[in-house]
Amino acid sequence: MVQTDHGLEPAHIARYSAMCGCKGQNRQASCTIVQLANGEELEKYKSLEENEARAFQVCNNLIETHRLSMNLVRVERFLNGSKMIFYFTADSRVDFRALVKDLVQEFRTRVEMRQVGVRHETKMIGGIGTCGRELCCSSFIKNFDSVSIKMAKEQDLPLNPTKISGVCNRLLCCLTYEYETYRKQRKNMPKTGKRIKIGNDEYLVKRQIPLQEAIVAENSAGEEVVLAKQDWKAFLPVKKEGEGKKREKKGGE
Repeated sequence: MVQTDHGLEPAHIARYSAMCGCKGQNRQASCTIVQLANGEELEKYKSLEENEARAFQVCNNLIETHRLSMNLVRVERFLNGSKMIFYFTADSRVDFRALVKDLVQEFRTRVEMRQVGVRHETKMIGGIGTCGRELCCSSFIKNFDSVSIKMAKEQDLPLNPTKISGVCNRLLCCLTYEYETYRKQRKNMPKTGKRIKIGNDEYLVKRQIPLQEAIVAENSAGEEVVLAKQDWKAFLPVKKEGEGKKREKKGGE
């Protein structure tokens, strides 16, 4: 049994955390374990699941009866019977006052309707991602970070929507995981499209390989070579033709 904002609630131990040595290992727990559930509490929990399933069906039927443009995602009922929360998605605002009235009359408890977005819907339902693992949002992510297409570009990922979108049809949450690492690594590397001089040789930077701190460059013979950090760290930018003369002229003026 764990302590929550709604009182004592039953919980299953899904796995043991292996966060030793990892960033965030000392983060505050989301709930506190109070005690092992006894037989009576386990029976209540079992009936709770059955009641939630029944409430889901009843609510769906009422949604059809009232012809409401909404999709029911999940029903949550608490052990102390204080209230029920009905989570739903909708494309626009929904007038569900008549629905709530019917639900209160049916279940004789406080009813709360809570609209959620597609990412939270996926988090509640769960599933398997394209990586073959359980969805991050339903396994360990507590709060959703902002994700942009810029993060995919920074990591040289294909900008194909089917490749960088999750089950929720939004950009993958995991695009944020290595974004800062790529951004910081690229900052001190020769920029793509620039000409650089290393020793007596000139190269055109074709692309960066941030995690290896290497670049792919084209030499004067038109050959592409991979240059490690020790090869390019002493590079000099090649000035554009006439750039030096323009600066001298400006200084003379």
